[in-house]
Amino acid sequence: MNADNRYNRQIILPEIGENGQQKLAEAKVLVIGAGGLGAAILPYLASAGVGEIGIVDHDVIEISNLQRQVIYKTSAIGKSKAKEAKAMISELNPLVKVKAISGKLSGKNALSLFYNYDIIVDATDNIVIKYLINDACLATNKPMVYGSIFRFQGQVSVFNYQNGPSYRCLYPDENSNALNCEEAGVLGVSVGIIGMFQANEVLKMILGIGEVLSGKILVYNTLTNEQQKYDFDKIDFQIINKEAFEEKYNKCVIEEVRFESVLDEIKNDEVLFLDVRNFDESPRISLQHQIQIPLMNLEKEIEKLDKNQTIYIFCQSGIRSKIAVELLQKHRFENIKSVAGGALAMKQLLKEEIKI
Repeated sequence: MNADNRYNRQIILPEIGENGQQKLAEAKVLVIGAGGLGAAILPYLASAGVGEIGIVDHDVIEISNLQRQVIYKTSAIGKSKAKEAKAMISELNPLVKVKAISGKLSGKNALSLFYNYDIIVDATDNIVIKYLINDACLATNKPMVYGSIFRFQGQVSVFNYQNGPSYRCLYPDENSNALNCEEAGVLGVSVGIIGMFQANEVLKMILGIGEVLSGKILVYNTLTNEQQKYDFDKIDFQIINKEAFEEKYNKCVIEEVRFESVLDEIKNDEVLFLDVRNFDESPRISLQHQIQIPLMNLEKEIEKLDKNQTIYIFCQSGIRSKIAVELLQKHRFENIKSVAGGALAMKQLLKEEIKI
């Protein structure tokens, strides 16, 4: 197989040439998330000839994914995203080495994974994981290519590039209640555009060309085609090295439970179900021992909670509840668990009690 023929259209660019193509072949890139952003990022990295690509995603393909995760087929519903993405890359470019990790990124595996790659790409829609990726990149001295979507607006930046600003310099507050695509809605092309911006940043870094979005955030509006770039500075914060990372992420374990496994505890006086959604969100959940405190108010209303109770925390889909677990852990709550899937999963088991 003649690699020159495959890559000829980019090799003839004077900024790339044979030397640039060799840089691509020697590069190792880890993509966290094989959803909408990953579905745009992965094909372009593979087709450009990035030598080794790692894919981390614990999820399986659902029919609702196909609206924006265009690398998957209807026949793949129920299969592993990471493995199907690997199969797609192998078909597109068999010269690329691909490793599929069908598991969750966590404090226990992030450092060992990141050490094996040159560039880390955040293709997630999970705020908690974004901070984890950032901190692991700081601990391993790897650049992080960031992308996010909120409805028709997307953001792209590069963190920790050549000792530049990190994600925490731009978003220092971990207690964010940002909605993900499932909760806020998204148009497939919006995710595709932002994912390709991210792929472009990866290729520029590997090739050493252009201006990398370090210390800058690009904001793109898909409805108006307007885009702005904003500068932000590096700020001082506690140094995150290997030891600090392990202390932070390995001592706090977020335990998830499925709602069906705790149904028999609904009437238990020693159990509390904590709804951290905003008051206007539906479906409504009504349980005997339940309290609603929106995540943004949780810390200032924490006295409403009893540390002696077992607290099951739920949100819309299971993302903000994990942030709430971390917040309560910092305040020395121990018997706290996040309800996997949140209210959207709970409603299936409580249809007669839900008022939509």
